Amino acid sequence: MRSFKSLVGIIQIHFLDFCFQVITGGHYDVDCRLEDPDGIVLYKEMKKQYDSFTFTASRNGTYKFCFSNEFSTFTHKTVYFDFQVGEDPPLFPSENRVTALTQVKLAEMCNECTTCCEFNYSSYRAEDLNTRVAYWSIGEAIILLVVSIGQVFLLKSFFSDKRTTTTRVGS
Repeated sequence: MRSFKSLVGIIQIHFLDFCFQVITGGHYDVDCRLEDPDGIVLYKEMKKQYDSFTFTASRNGTYKFCFSNEFSTFTHKTVYFDFQVGEDPPLFPSENRVTALTQVKLAEMCNECTTCCEFNYSSYRAEDLNTRVAYWSIGEAIILLVVSIGQVFLLKSFFSDKRTTTTRVGS
């Protein structure tokens, strides 16, 4: 059994976020298990490519998580995982909340990104439509030319004299 075990010491009443993703190897799946200090299984999944699990620690102690590659003995796998304990500290300790100006700027940036994406999509769509119309017009012109030449030969064949004349050579 190939497995990776790790221990994390946790203080009670902390928000915990555990996530993982298989980056390389095999079918990109592993078994994963998370246990509390008493050995009670909080999370257990089999053959998962990625997942996230959020919970609040009810006890102080060491929490264990284990990744197992038991079902795939010939394939080595690389697993990215992240175990966050508690909330992220604010960027500026004096500012522990988002200001109105930041919210306005963020909304403005989102609006600009949306507008840019819509413009790029519309531009792509217009170029694609223009290309299709150009090819269709060239095709129609070629068909018109072929039909015109065909009609000329057809009308010419209606009015041409098909009589054969015989001439005598020498007497």
